[in-house]
Amino acid sequence: MIEELFAIEQVAQGTSPLHRCDARVKILIAFAFIIATVAYPYTTGVYIPCAVFLAFFAALWAISRISPKEYLKRLLLVLPFGFFLIVFQIFFTNPHYAEFHPIVTLPLGIAIYAESVEFATILAVKFLVCISFIILLSSTTTMQSMLEGAGRLGLPAEFTLILGMMVRYLFLFGRMYVRVNAALQTRCFDALDRTLPYRYRLKMLAYEIGTIFIRSFEQGERTYTSMLCRGYGKDSHLLITKKPLKVIEWAFLAGTFALIIVTSALTWLV
Repeated sequence: MIEELFAIEQVAQGTSPLHRCDARVKILIAFAFIIATVAYPYTTGVYIPCAVFLAFFAALWAISRISPKEYLKRLLLVLPFGFFLIVFQIFFTNPHYAEFHPIVTLPLGIAIYAESVEFATILAVKFLVCISFIILLSSTTTMQSMLEGAGRLGLPAEFTLILGMMVRYLFLFGRMYVRVNAALQTRCFDALDRTLPYRYRLKMLAYEIGTIFIRSFEQGERTYTSMLCRGYGKDSHLLITKKPLKVIEWAFLAGTFALIIVTSALTWLV
């Protein structure tokens, strides 16, 4: 998982038109699609706008020139967290329906309702749209660019400073983990090697976790001391310069918002 962090950041440093687009535009677009999807009523009418949104996402993903395998890999990493929540919906009633008709009756008084299955599919479609645009944002925007974009959008300076330090230290921690893990591998240690005694593997993993914790603590102390030497205090903040949007970025943002509003309105009215 730590190595995946570096891979995500490497993909986000592409040169496609979508990668070069201002982070503020991509953040606003991602939030707009998520809000429009979540705010739409829990009816089967959500399938049409979600299909349009996914088609637009597919077009943007093609413009980004990122492999579809990258999207599927990241979707599979997130899918289990929403999959179980969606699947469990078929066994329960919910306030969005007045009547429920069981289609399958299981032992212990458990039943699968037709309305609950419909509700689960609606949740699944909404989940797919929201996650897709989050993946698109993270795949085409570096963490530093997202932080600067959020700061230009009005995120308080205190938050940008804390998040900036977290982003910087996150990659430092990742490199530390890679070095410790490489040191264990050069000593022919593999935590999944069943030929090694179970207690020995646990002991070595405990040493690894302890080493990373101690190194992280020491690095944190050194970093904080360096920050104080450079004048860090309560009035410190992350420097974010002003950057006007280009005309094409304004057009892209306005066109996307128009697509969201028109699609949602027409689907709801029809």
